[in-house]
Amino acid sequence: MGAEAAGALIIASDQFYFGRMREIAMLAGRQGIAAIGPIREFAVEGGLMSYGTNIGETNRQAGVYVGRILKGERPADLPVLRPTKFDLVLNLKAAKALAIEISPKLLALADEVIE
Repeated sequence: MGAEAAGALIIASDQFYFGRMREIAMLAGRQGIAAIGPIREFAVEGGLMSYGTNIGETNRQAGVYVGRILKGERPADLPVLRPTKFDLVLNLKAAKALAIEISPKLLALADEVIE
């Protein structure tokens, strides 16, 4: 990232990266690169922001499906659901370290702001 003078980094929503959120956030911060991740924990670990599905809501929906299957419904008969709740989390400490000013409008839209 540093050798290529990357200005920003977007982390894909992938299990490979989920276990490495802290490490990726630290490396991006050390290189002075603004980084966005797909889950809340990325911003909590020091990334600039995260935007992605609400994990709690996704897990709740999975539990509903498990309940329906245990009550006898066939999995093939259940509809495919898409996530409907997404969370935007901003990390102001990371923004300050990167000398990035977050607009008041974006702050107002955030579901969570880490100071």
